[in-house]
Amino acid sequence: LDNKMSQKQILQVFDNYQKARTTFVQTVADLAARPQNVEALQQANVMAMLRPLLLDTVPTIQQTAALALGRLADVSDELAAAVVTGDILPQLVYSLAEQNRYYKKAAAFVLRTVAKHSPPLAQAVVDSGAVAALVACLEEFDPGVKEAAAWALGYIARHNTELAQAVVDNGAVPQLIVCLQEPELSLKRISASALSDIAKHTPELAQTVVDAGAIAYLAQHVDATDAKLKRQVFSALSQIAKHSVELAEMVVEAEIFPGVLPNLKDPDEYVKKNVATLVREVSKHTQELAQLIVNSGGVAAVVDYVLNTKDSSRMPGIMTLGFIAAFNERLAMAVIASQGVQALAAALREESQDHLQAAVAWALGQIGRHSPEHAQHVAEANVFPALLVLAESSSEDVRNKATRALNNILQKCTHLGALQSVLSNAPLPIAALVLAQFARVLPQDPKARRQFVTSNGLKKVQEIKAEPGSQLAETIAAINGCFPEEIVKYYSPGYSEALLQRVDAFQPTSA
Repeated sequence: LDNKMSQKQILQVFDNYQKARTTFVQTVADLAARPQNVEALQQANVMAMLRPLLLDTVPTIQQTAALALGRLADVSDELAAAVVTGDILPQLVYSLAEQNRYYKKAAAFVLRTVAKHSPPLAQAVVDSGAVAALVACLEEFDPGVKEAAAWALGYIARHNTELAQAVVDNGAVPQLIVCLQEPELSLKRISASALSDIAKHTPELAQTVVDAGAIAYLAQHVDATDAKLKRQVFSALSQIAKHSVELAEMVVEAEIFPGVLPNLKDPDEYVKKNVATLVREVSKHTQELAQLIVNSGGVAAVVDYVLNTKDSSRMPGIMTLGFIAAFNERLAMAVIASQGVQALAAALREESQDHLQAAVAWALGQIGRHSPEHAQHVAEANVFPALLVLAESSSEDVRNKATRALNNILQKCTHLGALQSVLSNAPLPIAALVLAQFARVLPQDPKARRQFVTSNGLKKVQEIKAEPGSQLAETIAAINGCFPEEIVKYYSPGYSEALLQRVDAFQPTSA
């Protein structure tokens, strides 16, 4: 009896120890789920305590320890680094090959949370041999394991070309495409996201994704009802199309246009933005691809998108209008006909961020530079005052883009009212361009000459001080040559004073 009691007491000790370990690791995992607790856990040296529990004899303790580690590493790059320096990665990689599906999910979660913070930490995950083990997990039966592995691979690949290449070299791309075809929605999303993270870096990596057949499987999901899946699908197609004409043409050959364009009105902001980005990445390459977007009704859809979005979401739409208009007069006129100038003018009034202002200025310059008719449409939208303000901006990029846009448009502009509004406030280099346009137009147009005088344009010209013998001085002389000498004198500075002096000096004849 004593023997039996003694044995029971011994077993009770072990049972209590197991319960204590289970309680400890579960509590730490729960605490780690709240970021505000992480610092206190770190100070309590939690990493050193969790590490041996990854090798515990009880599977649930192993899994919960891994979950706790992942949650800690997710919040803090310092704790993620501690996973690396604490030599925990080899244990996790070993477990990916040997343990049950619950532990595999938890181990892949830890690898993802370590890799996400920085390229060096992601490189440490690669150096531990984790990529091959994660790719093997993509072939598992359990969708949750596949999802956790695909997610980790995407987080490794997203940092830079070398890390993405490491993922590719371990055979991840074909397996990710297989996962894209699985019925589970979350697995589809994460697989599309990982393919996007691989394709974004270089044409060669994008070509690898394409060669594995990704475009056809991605294109199957452009009409999906799930917004999160569509986000990732459009992102992946954009990342492929952006690199080269050939890759963009392969995306187009999947016959996604015009079918994707209604998604520019999708309720989900990210779906809208990613579709706009896709249209931009296709249209920027060649005149033929830009024409395809125009023919499919893309310009009107993009104009509507620019009018109905704000802030950085507007950027891909603004850039698309500029890219299409840049190719030739006809395409620029298609942008004008779809009210593209008005949409850009609205963005110019409403946006204050430098990169958006620079993009709008650039796009307007691309539209207005083709002919006097194009320039007139831009001038009638009353964008010159805003462009003049931007030409004096503190941002060098905004200043350069606005100045170049004004140069491009003004060299073609014959809209005298608009030219004169610029002349009133323009810095000298831009004023010189305006005067050159007047020098071209005034000799042939008597009505314009009269309007130029009555609206004080001639007076403004006389006030400009030009270096003798300079191009500007010659342009002013050419404009003055369009008017009688006494009219030019009348509007010259100081002429009224000279007349008054003549009055003072005049001796009237006596009665």
